Amino acid sequence: MNSEDVQVIEKKRVFTSYVKVDRYAFKHKLFNGGDSAELAREVIERGHAAAVLLYDPDLDLLVMIEQFRPGAYVAQQSDLIGNQQSPWLIECVAGIIDQGESPEDVVRREAGEEADCEILDLVPLYHYYTSPGCLSESVFLYCGRVDASAAGGIHGLASEGEDIRVFTATPAQALDWMAAGRINNSMTMIALQWLQINRQKLVRQWLRS
Repeated sequence: MNSEDVQVIEKKRVFTSYVKVDRYAFKHKLFNGGDSAELAREVIERGHAAAVLLYDPDLDLLVMIEQFRPGAYVAQQSDLIGNQQSPWLIECVAGIIDQGESPEDVVRREAGEEADCEILDLVPLYHYYTSPGCLSESVFLYCGRVDASAAGGIHGLASEGEDIRVFTATPAQALDWMAAGRINNSMTMIALQWLQINRQKLVRQWLRS
């Protein structure tokens, strides 16, 4: 089935701020035939994002960032999680795709703003939905070749309230952090797992160029 098998009966914007919330009424085709009952659902709209795992194949180092995430802070107030984890997350570089930008434009811009790095080569990994039950957001994920020899420091745009720590780590260190739960956000975990599988092939490709 595809988008043509969905009938939108009504769409109404019910909230507008940093994110937007739209309320939909719709029906869709059923696997066994016929149509569903009319469903009412709210969808959070914040646009689409692009993210990049920064990697230096010559030094075998990742350039990673760490920053405070309010969603993680709120989630950790749950009894299911508690305060054993930090709301400062180790992540890939990422940003929202603005009107007129391509995902490649965004990761190159954000690599400069968030990590003070220039992307020398770019490999697309995946396009995926972050939480499709209630978010329209999707992520275009890449691995980017950088020079990590001078990477580090505090970066980000003060105008956007960013306070981003930049540091380097080996792929083995990052995978250990992921196994221990210190890296626990989906875009970074997906990118690291891709690198774990494809690193040797990627290094051969980049070092030939």
